[in-house]
Amino acid sequence: MAPKRPHDDADHGRPSKKANKGFSVGPANLPDGTHRRKVQKIKKSLIHKAKLKKEYRKVQAQEDAPAQNTAYYGNSEEEPGADMPEPTLEPHPDRVKMLEEPEPEPEPVPRFASGPRKQRRPRPQPFEKEAELGRQRKERAAAEQKAREEAEQERARKLADRERFRKTMAKARHGGPNGQRKLGRESTVLLEKARRLVGKS
Repeated sequence: MAPKRPHDDADHGRPSKKANKGFSVGPANLPDGTHRRKVQKIKKSLIHKAKLKKEYRKVQAQEDAPAQNTAYYGNSEEEPGADMPEPTLEPHPDRVKMLEEPEPEPEPVPRFASGPRKQRRPRPQPFEKEAELGRQRKERAAAEQKAREEAEQERARKLADRERFRKTMAKARHGGPNGQRKLGRESTVLLEKARRLVGKS
């Protein structure tokens, strides 16, 4: 097989210059959607930051160039190094003045900020209404229980009084040694009963 004939290009033997494609962020074959938009947003922000940095460097270079010239060579009209002071080991007068001034004492920094403390909001209690209803129900039940106990005590006292009255009357009616009724004992019980009846009315 015959060897291939070389191309008749002017740049034969030199590698061809590649076109600048720019940079890519993320895969190139993303479908249109959230991920693609996010990648495009990142790329735009990177380009914007790069442009800003480039502009900043330009401005900085423009500002630094005249300052460097005047610092080293003085004004452009004068000869370089004509009005430069000779270097000495003496400290600068401004520095001497600064060192002689007494340093102001630093203010003590409070450990905790002494501003108005934010008042905490009360924590929301879940089922607050239900808890209040339950508490009211318990109080009502306790009051009813107390009333029942008092009624039971009153009933027991009445039964005890009635039983005592019945026994006393039975003893009074039983009669003495002659078979007569004991009127003194009976009168005491009847008097107590009359007082109770008058007190009720």
